[in-house]
Amino acid sequence: QVQLVESGGGLVQPGGSLRLSCAASGSIVSINAMGWYRQTPGKERELVATITTIGATNYADSVKGRFTISRDNDKNTVYLQMNSLKPEDTAIYYCNANVKAGLSAPFFQYWGQGTQVTVSS
Repeated sequence: QVQLVESGGGLVQPGGSLRLSCAASGSIVSINAMGWYRQTPGKERELVATITTIGATNYADSVKGRFTISRDNDKNTVYLQMNSLKPEDTAIYYCNANVKAGLSAPFFQYWGQGTQVTVSS
């Protein structure tokens, strides 16, 4: 069993910053891609940023230049540094990881429980 636990969400004023963390734990053999997604009521979950094992990154156009994704492979943790936050960044942010949870198991997508980010004055 694999768990992803997010932390770092909260309320911040426009222009402010937050740092999200997501730690994976459990019977982990290997993790390849990790990422962050977000969702607002009535909308589909959308990609924010992803990062591969070797650090190659991909960002949604709406966050390029403001958000930075990083990871610590030794700690099975992915981070999202969010700067210059805007009200439209308000959403529930979900961590995602592609995990091999056993020597004979295939890679499988796991999700965190989500953390609320609210950008408001």
